[in-house]
Amino acid sequence: MNKSDLEILLVEDNPDDAALAIRALKKQNLANKLVHLKNGVEALEFIFGKNEESVLSPENQPRVILLDLKMPKIDGMEVLAKLKSDPRTKSIPVVILTSSAEDPDIKKCYELGANSYIVKPVEFDNFSKTVVDLGFYWMLMNQVSK
Repeated sequence: MNKSDLEILLVEDNPDDAALAIRALKKQNLANKLVHLKNGVEALEFIFGKNEESVLSPENQPRVILLDLKMPKIDGMEVLAKLKSDPRTKSIPVVILTSSAEDPDIKKCYELGANSYIVKPVEFDNFSKTVVDLGFYWMLMNQVSK
């Protein structure tokens, strides 16, 4: 997929959660322009390039990033901090989609600039509905500046 076609960037290391999210979004035709990355290293390299000079241009940025927190190598908190501290990427909406309901995690994510913090529902149907609702909101309802 060409980066200019990107709408949703899903950063999730759990293959089952990623598959469920992608399936739920595809069912509603919201995953046609989705890229799934498996950890924070892949996410940062995809967004900034390997040498951090070739960042996605403003017209080629995703409409939303769905970001897990607990990942190997570089965790979601570090990815969030990098995205929100860089003027080239700080306006990209980042939704934390994680199993952590820990108050310190929630507080830190909002301090770093997260746009939303969603705790993954355990039940399959609730998880699917949550992901679809996120997709509808960020892809269809949320207004972005041109």
